Amino acid sequence: MHATLPLIQDTDFPAIQRRRLETLQVNLGYKCNQTCVHCHVNAGPTRTEMMSRETINDVLAFVQASHVDTLDITGGAPELNPHFRDLVCAARDLGVRVIDRCNLTILEQPGQENLAQFLATQRVAVVASLPCYLETNVDRQRGKGVFETSIRALQMLNALDYGRPGSGLELDLVYNPQGPALPPAQDRLEADYRAHLGSGYGVVFNHLFVLSNMPIQRFGSMLISKGQFEHYMDLLKNSYQSANLDNVMCRTLLSVDWRGFVYDCDFNQMLGLPLAYRGRPQTHLRDLIGHDLSGNTIVVADHCYGCTAGQGSSCGGALAA
Repeated sequence: MHATLPLIQDTDFPAIQRRRLETLQVNLGYKCNQTCVHCHVNAGPTRTEMMSRETINDVLAFVQASHVDTLDITGGAPELNPHFRDLVCAARDLGVRVIDRCNLTILEQPGQENLAQFLATQRVAVVASLPCYLETNVDRQRGKGVFETSIRALQMLNALDYGRPGSGLELDLVYNPQGPALPPAQDRLEADYRAHLGSGYGVVFNHLFVLSNMPIQRFGSMLISKGQFEHYMDLLKNSYQSANLDNVMCRTLLSVDWRGFVYDCDFNQMLGLPLAYRGRPQTHLRDLIGHDLSGNTIVVADHCYGCTAGQGSSCGGALAA
């Protein structure tokens, strides 16, 4: 796989600083039951990295001490970590909102038969990947049969009242472009998703999050192989909107890798660009318990233009209306 960091590290991206921490995003491991073209984590079935019980305990200690609003759990397929359910239950007992970034097909994996019911019982918000509402496009990006399995999973979640008005069980979908292009307007695409999924499959959901593809890891390597990397970077830079700087997720989010080391965002995590803190080469989450990161300088590189181009992009979708 081609390395992208040497191509983006020399940057003129504006300096930005942290505000009050609201979200702790925790990567429980890179193992996944899928191998997706756009995956910036380079996750897949052969990955073995997995967060230990000891580090899970560090996460819970930090959550309790920092009073974060949200625990955002990701992977890989985070549900494949044997401590996933213990973490969810403990965080919910602390009164923290929990998000599970779910690839949907995991709901039909052996050993996960009651996963959907567990998520509903714990009132976990589900953010589910569905990069298109058309079967051909999804299967091209994520593998044959993924769309059909994903629809069954969404119907299963809907049967538990996920995505239904007034239920309090939030179900949000995530869109990624098929190639080196900016995503379309989030509100218009959300309307298309509702129309196609509702009329074709009876599926309902709360929101659609539209994300830009980051020029790193598997997607960045593919761009280099096809000779499209510079063109895509030019597109991101030429589409930069300074107004998006105020709402980029790294201002209020802290990313934790499977070993417990911290980063300003999960993209920096995948690039090996650790949080800049007191001159340390790396900082572990347990070393930040009781510390306020407000005002800390955020580590940036040219991939940050992916979050600020056009309507902007974050783990919660577009930044601009």
